[in-house]
Amino acid sequence: MNTLIEGAGLFLWPLGFCSILVVFLISERAIALISSRVVPAYLLQAVRKGEARSIKAGNQTLAGRVIIFWQEGARGEVLKSFARSELIKLQRGFFIIDSVVAAAPLLGLLGTVAGLATLFPEQGLPDSQTLTRGVGLALSTTMIGLCIAIPALVGSNWLSRRVEILSSQVDVLVESLEQQSK
Repeated sequence: MNTLIEGAGLFLWPLGFCSILVVFLISERAIALISSRVVPAYLLQAVRKGEARSIKAGNQTLAGRVIIFWQEGARGEVLKSFARSELIKLQRGFFIIDSVVAAAPLLGLLGTVAGLATLFPEQGLPDSQTLTRGVGLALSTTMIGLCIAIPALVGSNWLSRRVEILSSQVDVLVESLEQQSK
């Protein structure tokens, strides 16, 4: 393990930062995207039953804010646009996760190239043992970069799917509100 960390050299710092950042963002978004925090089932059921006018919805959830906006008189495209703008807020930080997914392997590759560049002295080729060890150490940054990017990609895809599911629930909510407006 120490050899792996030594092999990463200077590139371990940005890779470590990427790793910590992505763990924080995925964890924070996973908590924020819990269904009961976005579209609580009791609110959706009450709206579907036609009780939207009497709901005392708070503004702590996306569904609550949409219902309040509807109760204040928003209808049609205005209500749909408001719901879309609220859904966009759920994707906060996704672009950073996507950037880490792209940048981590590239940082690893850059570390590999830098390691290989320092491996060859100006006098010619190093002996085979030094060359083998140097190549192995240089590749460690690529391995670390991929070990960061692959789980980040899985997390990003999972979060995107959560937003899609929540978006469909918000669509049902908005359509149910629209039906009660008629």
